[in-house]
Amino acid sequence: MLIPLRPGELQRLIPAVATGNQFRNALGKPREILQRVMIATIGGVITLLISQSQMTSRWGPFWLVTGVVFLLYMLWGPILQAGQRNATLRRYPAAALFEGEVVEVETRERVENRHEQADNRGQLELVENRRTWLLLELEDEDGYLGRLAFPMEKKHQSIRRGALIRCLVLSERKDFSRIGALSDAWLPAERMWVGEYPFLLRPAFEELCQMRLARR
Repeated sequence: MLIPLRPGELQRLIPAVATGNQFRNALGKPREILQRVMIATIGGVITLLISQSQMTSRWGPFWLVTGVVFLLYMLWGPILQAGQRNATLRRYPAAALFEGEVVEVETRERVENRHEQADNRGQLELVENRRTWLLLELEDEDGYLGRLAFPMEKKHQSIRRGALIRCLVLSERKDFSRIGALSDAWLPAERMWVGEYPFLLRPAFEELCQMRLARR
């Protein structure tokens, strides 16, 4: 079932500015956090040193501001990244609330990154870091909708075929004849949120589901 959203509802459900969940997701893995720390520290120290030497020139304030911006990169970097990701769904002209069921559950191994390291004999070998992803096929009374994929965690083992699932469907077309994207999803029976990225303001989405689906 697809229930089109009213004007303004999409923007209330997917904010322009990053939420706490989105900020934590955009921070990334420890390696990515370390990279941000290095960029912020090195860039900030260098530019602040330059600003000290340029204080008597007109460029002094510019270098000072640049140094502060670098030092705050750990904050504004993830916020900017999350905002850009939110914008990918906010731009769609048509959005609808979907309620259906999980018709297929499968897992796949994905290579997250590759790197070379020396083995015991000093020879370089290619090492792949893999992670298990869960793939959910979604369907309603009108037929197949699409696939939701996300990294698998232990709690996801309880998801079964036939589980009720709700999410947002985004499309370039008002009749939703072609699906552009899916948001993260809510499984009410399991009281579980799933998805690669937390697009939705979750309490607001659950409240919307209660109001709109109760009127069926």
